Amino acid sequence: MATNTESVELVGDEVVGNVARAVLFAAATAATAPVDLVHPLAPNVPITLQTLWVYLSGIVLGPIWAGFAFLLYLLAGVIGLPVFAGANAGLGVVLGPTGGFLVGFPLAAVTIGFVTHGVDGLNPLGEIPVPRLVAALVAGSAVVYAAGAVGFSLVQGIGLLASVSAVVIPFLPVAALKAAATIAIVRSDAIVAR
Repeated sequence: MATNTESVELVGDEVVGNVARAVLFAAATAATAPVDLVHPLAPNVPITLQTLWVYLSGIVLGPIWAGFAFLLYLLAGVIGLPVFAGANAGLGVVLGPTGGFLVGFPLAAVTIGFVTHGVDGLNPLGEIPVPRLVAALVAGSAVVYAAGAVGFSLVQGIGLLASVSAVVIPFLPVAALKAAATIAIVRSDAIVAR
């Protein structure tokens, strides 16, 4: 009696590769989030490298997998892994004053991926025009900061304009530096999207 030992592919190599890259982006975000700086004009909101990873994930992974990476990141933090700024964790952080920024991360990653690549697959990184990268990063930043400002406003019980003044305007120069760093990294050929 012969036994058939053909292998069955349950998940394709492309999916496995995309999941692995998404996990790497979530892990890199988690690894750098505990390192936070206090902004002298906004001591309630830390400066971290989280948004740099959001920016890079959208460009490298595209909309679907970048969104997945940051949903995974949020899930890790909500279940108690210390992956948020200052090595914090839990649903309380997401529902706290800076939780809107965290909620904005997957939305921004999807936005950046969509503006960069559209919905028809990934464009080679070297062929994406710089103006398109800038547009993607501006759109993604707008999503992160809008979500952050709304969340801060709701939790702190202040008006939206006061929230924007407190947690958006002081961080715009930092966001510009992160966007410039993202474009420099993408243009350096240090990473390759596959």
